[in-house]
Amino acid sequence: MSTLKRSRRAVLLGTLAALALGATACSSSSSNPLDGGSTVAAGTSASGGATAAGGGSGSTVVVGSANFPENVLLGSIYSQALKAKGVKVEEKFNIGSREVLYGQLQSGNLTVLPEYNGALLAYLDSKATAVTTQDVNAALTKTLPASLAILDSSPAEDKDSLSVTQETADKYGLKSISDLTAKAGEFTIGGQPEFKSRREQQFKDVYGLTFKEWKPTADTTANALKDGSIQVGNVFTTDPKIVQYKLVPLTDPKNVFGAQNITPLVNKAGVDATATAALNAVSAKLDTAGLTGLMKRVAIDKEDPSAVAKDWLKANGLG
Repeated sequence: MSTLKRSRRAVLLGTLAALALGATACSSSSSNPLDGGSTVAAGTSASGGATAAGGGSGSTVVVGSANFPENVLLGSIYSQALKAKGVKVEEKFNIGSREVLYGQLQSGNLTVLPEYNGALLAYLDSKATAVTTQDVNAALTKTLPASLAILDSSPAEDKDSLSVTQETADKYGLKSISDLTAKAGEFTIGGQPEFKSRREQQFKDVYGLTFKEWKPTADTTANALKDGSIQVGNVFTTDPKIVQYKLVPLTDPKNVFGAQNITPLVNKAGVDATATAALNAVSAKLDTAGLTGLMKRVAIDKEDPSAVAKDWLKANGLG
């Protein structure tokens, strides 16, 4: 997942918002909540087939997703959780980017989306400064139009981390970014090419960290941690390689990386108390470690997202 693609983009309200109700939607193969992407047909399912043309009104809840595997998985979890409570559901997965999805939710063409609260706030307000889950959600509540609402945020977050190998964590007693203070001068840190320019001064100011070297490891950051060419890496917290390579994301007690809790975004007219309760129950059970394990099954083991979602719901008493 690319840090560059996760950069906070300016809100594209003109042409892209109009496209939201048209015949096309933005798409990308990226596993990235903020990617703009290229164009595919709107209203396609995760398998690429056309879905029915239903909307968010009436008795059918239309669950959408962005066009990357994690969001499709989350959409399937939401959809199946709703069905388990007797809610009539239509799935419109793999649609495209936030610019398109947000417009479709406003129009009622979609009813429910799995969102990332910090990224959504940045999309709506590029000057927002909230970083904690509570503050981000409070700001979102004030910023969203009256037709839309966020439901309960899950503890699960897909966000930047500084990660190390289990061996490095055990050897130096590393649990949080603060614990790097004594060793940062001996460590090489890796990440996307722009990671140094964005974060170097912030790590100095907030945590007092000065690293030995910054390497542009891009999408090979987790591999570079594994082979020892770097000691600290910028890996996203639901990257399945965290599980595959047994990496340790260090906690961020001073919130250099703002909250990115997975949060249902809904068109209020399309969800009743039953649907709301079902989605909030999912949020109560979903955590980062669990989601990372699910993403390993989807991204590395190549299992079907709907089957993975079904297993998780059953294991958590929600399916």
